[in-house]
Amino acid sequence: WGLSPALGTILSLILVLVMITATLLTMADRKWSALMQDRVGPNRARFSIIPFLRDRPLHGIPHIMADVLKMLFKEDFIPEGAVPNRFLFNLAPLLAFAPAFMLFAVVPVSPEVTFFGMRMQLQVARVDWGMLYVFALASIAVFGTALAGWTSNNKLALLGGLRASAQLVSYEVTLGLTLVGAFIVFGSLRLDTMALLQGMAEPAMQTAVSIANRAGDFLVRDDSLLFGWLPSWGAVFQPVGMVLFLVAAQAEIKRAPFDTPEGESEIIGYFLEYSGLKSGMFLIAEYAETVVVGGIVTSIFLGGYHIPWLEPTIVRTTEGWVGASGTAWLAVLQVFAFILKMLSVVWVMFVVRWAFPRFRYDQIMRLGWKMMLPVSLLNVVITGAVFLWAGRDGLAWVGIAEWIAILFFIGLTAGAQPINAEAGSHASTVATH
Repeated sequence: WGLSPALGTILSLILVLVMITATLLTMADRKWSALMQDRVGPNRARFSIIPFLRDRPLHGIPHIMADVLKMLFKEDFIPEGAVPNRFLFNLAPLLAFAPAFMLFAVVPVSPEVTFFGMRMQLQVARVDWGMLYVFALASIAVFGTALAGWTSNNKLALLGGLRASAQLVSYEVTLGLTLVGAFIVFGSLRLDTMALLQGMAEPAMQTAVSIANRAGDFLVRDDSLLFGWLPSWGAVFQPVGMVLFLVAAQAEIKRAPFDTPEGESEIIGYFLEYSGLKSGMFLIAEYAETVVVGGIVTSIFLGGYHIPWLEPTIVRTTEGWVGASGTAWLAVLQVFAFILKMLSVVWVMFVVRWAFPRFRYDQIMRLGWKMMLPVSLLNVVITGAVFLWAGRDGLAWVGIAEWIAILFFIGLTAGAQPINAEAGSHASTVATH
């Protein structure tokens, strides 16, 4: 395709990372839901043609292959009413599938390192308008869901497409505002710059911003800690922004409890008339978007590839046990740290999915417009005022206070009982007597 060997290698690695992770997450989602619901989970698919594996469920892993084979060999059914719009009917899954993978292009998986005399970074696109690229591509998925519902010639599919379009457009506003505070803190829209700056002290941070904006390159730097012990991650400065972004992103990718566009129990969803590989594209796109959200949250709020309390100079100046340089080993450790953080965010999203019932459509709209939007605007105002008045250290203290308030609220609500629980138990006791 005319790409340089380094960029082609990086692009292949990123695509493989997203595709493999999204595929494995289908099984992880099943296993985790079974654990939360006290079930065994997927265990019926077996490798029957292999004698010593015939009676082994292998923790449900064969179900991944069974799903792929089922999608590949199922009939590609097109409803009769969609024939005039066949091109748009076939285009809808692609519009939902492609952006999910293209979004990961601006996510930095590692810092810039030198391998075999070649400088590279596990990031496909290093552009100054990184998060604007994310918002622009994320909005394309709206067209995929709207087209899927409209061209299916099905009232229920159309209703699901309308729900999805309204929900995605509504939460895009909140999604952007939740990150404005992080943009103020780091002074950049580039994810690689934001990840880099979460391991720097104030003077080095200012120098890095000016050089990154001027030359688009990185500095060799050492990690630093706020107040000598606290990692300078975005979550420290923007805890409210991180929580709001996670909730808005969950709604943006239509994951439960924000899955009213699909609504299996009432309208099935906008992909009602899709089967086979096209239906699988919608499914994989949802899990790929989950991976992208995990990567973005990691890069902006969780320090990116930085390993807290690990001095990079120690690793960088140490020879590996197989002769590799310490710089290479540091890059490997940082890649694993990034993947671990990303999967932790994905795990939280899975827990939320199975811990809450599906919200009603009016509840989702009320949450987005009347609750999250005002709070995100207030967060922007407070962040800007504190940053101008007290700098990053002041924001860190405000962030710590916000974390204490968030944890107190979680602890307060964790043991709460419904208001009518006591009355309901009393009524049931009277009925039994």
